[in-house]
Amino acid sequence: MMSEKQDAIQLLNTAVIKSKEKRINTSYEERLAKTCNSPVMNALLVAVDHLAEEEKMSKDQAAISIIETLRELDSIWNDYVLMEGIGKLKDLLKNNIQ
Repeated sequence: MMSEKQDAIQLLNTAVIKSKEKRINTSYEERLAKTCNSPVMNALLVAVDHLAEEEKMSKDQAAISIIETLRELDSIWNDYVLMEGIGKLKDLLKNNIQ
């Protein structure tokens, strides 16, 4: 019984991974080169130097701090947009039921 469940879970996990594979842009080398040579990347490198000097930390730590902050901002806004969408769906459902 448990084996069937594990097989089903493995099947679903494989399906999730394979579905993502279709959305991956395989020109990652070209995209990476373009991104690394962009003015935005230059600005980020300046920000890393500035933060390291300002906070008396290594450049590695400064870069990690910047990336973690950007990821946190992205996560906050993803949560906000999701909750706003859920709120609108609840309102729609509430109005349709009445």
